[in-house]
Amino acid sequence: MNQELRIKFLPISVFATVMGLTGFTIAWQKAQALTGLAGIAGASLLVSAVLFAVLLLAYGGKLAGHRAEVVKELHHPVRLSFFPTISISLVLLATATLELYPGVSEWLWLGGSGLHLLFTLYVLGAWINHEHFQIQHMNPAWFIPVVGNILVPIAGVSHGHVEVSWFFFSIGLLFWLVLLTIVFYRIIFHAPLPGKLVPTLFILIAPPAVGFIAYVKLTGGIDVFARLLYYSGLFITLLLFTQVHRFARLKFFLSWWAYSFPLAAITIATLVMHQHLGHGALLGLALALLAVLTLVIGILVVRTAIAVKRGEICVAED
Repeated sequence: MNQELRIKFLPISVFATVMGLTGFTIAWQKAQALTGLAGIAGASLLVSAVLFAVLLLAYGGKLAGHRAEVVKELHHPVRLSFFPTISISLVLLATATLELYPGVSEWLWLGGSGLHLLFTLYVLGAWINHEHFQIQHMNPAWFIPVVGNILVPIAGVSHGHVEVSWFFFSIGLLFWLVLLTIVFYRIIFHAPLPGKLVPTLFILIAPPAVGFIAYVKLTGGIDVFARLLYYSGLFITLLLFTQVHRFARLKFFLSWWAYSFPLAAITIATLVMHQHLGHGALLGLALALLAVLTLVIGILVVRTAIAVKRGEICVAED
């Protein structure tokens, strides 16, 4: 397939790779003092930033040369939810650069937060005024546009934007509860998710795990609500781990990257819990999750590279 066709069929969901790698970076930044392994987080941050820049340029090329394909994705009931992965990637990069480059971090945070608010308003408007969405279109990827707002306070508080951070946190928390109810209704009472979308079940981990991290950042400590968020995320993680045989049988799709960021989120959340409470069991769990996350990222990178080499990624889809 020539380069022009690859650009034409570049899926918006490809930015989920940046979310996964940046989440992996932040997890290793948090764990570096515990493990003594220096260099992993720095290398991962560099790869994440370069990958984001390359994908942004490539998708910009798609917008310039194949605007109709971008419009088609904007009106697609599933792919629409992946456009905010661009703004979320910026917010995550702001978090990953917070300690190293605070000035750069704030600019990334301002751009990512503002863009994410626009995406949230656009997607909610599309949902409210839709004419073609059906219950079978619903899947956990629908969390991305609105629940992604919960990420904003993690760097926002450090940059002094406390009230703005509460604003975004409130949006994410409200719509997490609304969409969680709809997702479980769809999963339990309707046809199973298509194989390509089954990995998105891992996205269920992210809202409570990220919500916990953001809430602790906003309040400065562990209270009852923080525990409710963390243990909810941990339970969903355990539930999905009991289904590992189901996930292992799936054919590789780019949607496999849905495993990465949620695993990073619960790993970081566990590290934060250990930091505040100091329990040895939490340390053991955090290191175990970090090992699983690292293995998963390695598998995803290898499988994605193979798929790219075979020309299986940027192809026309239904």
